[in-house]
Amino acid sequence: MRHGCMRDLMLGLLLATSAAAWAQQPPPAPPETPSTAASASAAAAATAAPEPRPEDTNAQRAKSQPGNNAPFWRAVRDSGVNEGYTSLPGAEKGTLIQRFVQYPGSRLTNAGEAWRQVRNQWIIPYGGSLLLIMLLALAIFHKTKGPLGDEPGNKARRIERFTPFERAAHWVNAGAFVALAVSGIVMAFGKFFLLPLIGGTLFGWLGYLLKNLHNFVGPLFAVSLIIVILTFIKDNVPRASDITWLKRGGGVLGRDHSPAPAHRFNAGEKIVFWLGICLAGLFVVGSGLVLDKVLPGLAYLRGDMQIAHMIHAVAALLMMVLLLVHIYLGTIGFRGALGAMTTGWVDEAWAREHHDLWYDDIKAGKIPAVRSGQPPSTATGTPAAET
Repeated sequence: MRHGCMRDLMLGLLLATSAAAWAQQPPPAPPETPSTAASASAAAAATAAPEPRPEDTNAQRAKSQPGNNAPFWRAVRDSGVNEGYTSLPGAEKGTLIQRFVQYPGSRLTNAGEAWRQVRNQWIIPYGGSLLLIMLLALAIFHKTKGPLGDEPGNKARRIERFTPFERAAHWVNAGAFVALAVSGIVMAFGKFFLLPLIGGTLFGWLGYLLKNLHNFVGPLFAVSLIIVILTFIKDNVPRASDITWLKRGGGVLGRDHSPAPAHRFNAGEKIVFWLGICLAGLFVVGSGLVLDKVLPGLAYLRGDMQIAHMIHAVAALLMMVLLLVHIYLGTIGFRGALGAMTTGWVDEAWAREHHDLWYDDIKAGKIPAVRSGQPPSTATGTPAAET
């Protein structure tokens, strides 16, 4: 009886201890589903690998993408602070990013981005295509027609076409134009055809050199352009005979070169003068002086500089296209044309063939055959006006 009571007491204590231990255990987890397992894995990964700090990300980017300052500028953009403090004088000196402007019908909210897209998607591709089309057209024309006009005739009977002052003004302006055109083309289009050939280092030094050349030659071009306009404007006034010249295409559209009536400058040269020299040239000079920051009294804000750049680029492209025609016709397009601007003199036959109305005025005594007071050094006879 004693042993039976003892056994019951021990069994009761064991059951009580097991119940207490069972009560302290956590409830069993529900059966694991795929989504539950993925969430658990993500949580474990997040616990094991903490989110990288911004400075660590920037350090990794600096190694893999040197020069990529996108996070910095993104933070400036998202800060909402348009202008900070700077000790430098002048407008917008403390502005790191141009102010946001919402353009109607456009997703662009930044004026600088709008200017960049106009430059890269309109001016560069269409301007470059226009230059290439003009070069191709001139090459086809030269292949089809060849040099126009007759060979120079009797060099002893000459007429002074350009005085030394006129030739000096022309060549100074032409030299400045070539320097500006070449440097401008390299800066605008060089990364497409030069950068792959010479590499980034050499192209960077070349671009730096041409940029400074462009900036310093610009004022020389501006002054010489004004001199050229004032020197030749009186002979580029449109006349009724220019309409006939245009109808006949200058006499070069037919199978045979049939001279069209022209005074000292024909209608084609007048178009180049008024559109390429006066209109486009003055826009190029005005916008270029703004970009050079040499005009007093201007604030030179970002928006103003962007507008000046677009005007400068479009006017320069128009000027280059028109002067390509002028350069071609004045060198290899017409026989004897280059000698007129290098020596200043042309023979009677050339004057009568290409500028018959001008030649008639000289023969009638309305225009002197020698305006500089010096006879041609290569001539052995008398000038035309004295015959």
